Amino acid sequence: MALIVPINCASLKVPRRAHVSAHRRRFGVSATLSSPPRGDAAVVDWVKETASFFEQDSRPIMLFDGVCNLCNGGVKFVRDNDRRRNIRFEALQSEAGKKLLQRSGRAPDDISSVVLVEKDRSYIKSEAVLKIMEYINLPFPQLAFFLQFVPLFVRDFVYENIADNRYNFFGRSDSCDI
Repeated sequence: MALIVPINCASLKVPRRAHVSAHRRRFGVSATLSSPPRGDAAVVDWVKETASFFEQDSRPIMLFDGVCNLCNGGVKFVRDNDRRRNIRFEALQSEAGKKLLQRSGRAPDDISSVVLVEKDRSYIKSEAVLKIMEYINLPFPQLAFFLQFVPLFVRDFVYENIADNRYNFFGRSDSCDI
């Protein structure tokens, strides 16, 4: 599911938490549209600010938690199964990652989800995982096709439970391994 809004017409404000809580259970996301601030307020157009990421190379960018062992393993898995090198990688904690997070409508310090950033749109949580599966080799695009029929709230519920406990189950490293 995607919300497409012309960039000049409105901005999407979605409250995000900057940390991962083991007890957080969300079953829905609310978002409000508002007009861009007028007057003296400095407004950054993150699409224009990050356009250079897609000028020379139009491949999507997978944003991941660079200190999470599960996330690093996921990146290695994608890299090993992406023989055509369709996807680029960037840690959420990097400066480029923070800018791309803001381009995606998320807080720059939000490391709660993998994000796939394409030139014209972004995907988060289970939608990002399914979209990444579409880019890598067989049989993952076919698996993604069937998993898309699982309701989004169910997929995101499973995703959030794994994400909330990823450090407990898989640990964390001191630095990004990729």
